Amino acid sequence: MSSSPHDPCAHCGHHHELAVENLCVRYREGRALDGVSFATSCGSCVALIGPNGAGKSTLLKAIAGLLPIESGKIFWRGTQVAKWSREIAYLPQRENVDWQFPITVRGVVRMGRYPQAGWWRPFSPADDAAIENALAAMGLLDLQHRQISALSGGQQQRVFLARALAQQAHVLLLDEPFSGLDRTAKATLSQTLRDLTKEGRLVLAAHHDLDTVRDIYDEVLLLRRKCVAFGPVAEVFTEPLLQQTFAQPANAGKELA
Repeated sequence: MSSSPHDPCAHCGHHHELAVENLCVRYREGRALDGVSFATSCGSCVALIGPNGAGKSTLLKAIAGLLPIESGKIFWRGTQVAKWSREIAYLPQRENVDWQFPITVRGVVRMGRYPQAGWWRPFSPADDAAIENALAAMGLLDLQHRQISALSGGQQQRVFLARALAQQAHVLLLDEPFSGLDRTAKATLSQTLRDLTKEGRLVLAAHHDLDTVRDIYDEVLLLRRKCVAFGPVAEVFTEPLLQQTFAQPANAGKELA
């Protein structure tokens, strides 16, 4: 489905690895993540699978630098991930976005250039070209002047992906991107994620529909606040390991992540 994780990235011409080492994150009254370790490379599409409270969203936010970590390290390109924040884009759950905010599709995508251009510098022709290319790649040119409140769920997800492309992000962190989408939108988003990984980008997505994992992803991280297992779908996405992951709720209350 995607390029080999050992091949140079078609997006940037290099091979890069994301490595998480013994990551612990404390959230409210307890640990949301406890000693999580795994490593993956550009050109892979990784599903984060686990029950409510397993720490899926927490892991994505920690990689994105949106949550403080208690201990452990996160590396991208061999150095700590904070150095490369411009290359990492986080896409929140759709229900956590204020879709009534008065902004157009193009306005959202333009926001993706701020990490590269700076908040106060006028956009250059290169910035404008990146925005146009991102809108075109996600099929949004005809919708670019539409208010985001007028979009369907699938279109909204494409807007956030276009923002990440305008940012020229190498790592895409998606929190339940398929949630609430109809069948057609899910199929379109699945193809989009496959295309992005073929280009050499790294996609990590919290995912809950177990029936579609094999169709979309290359690797799976089974998470239960700890790493139950990580590896290729064929090796990790098995009934015994899924039973171990979902044997009982990871947290009796509301999902921490």
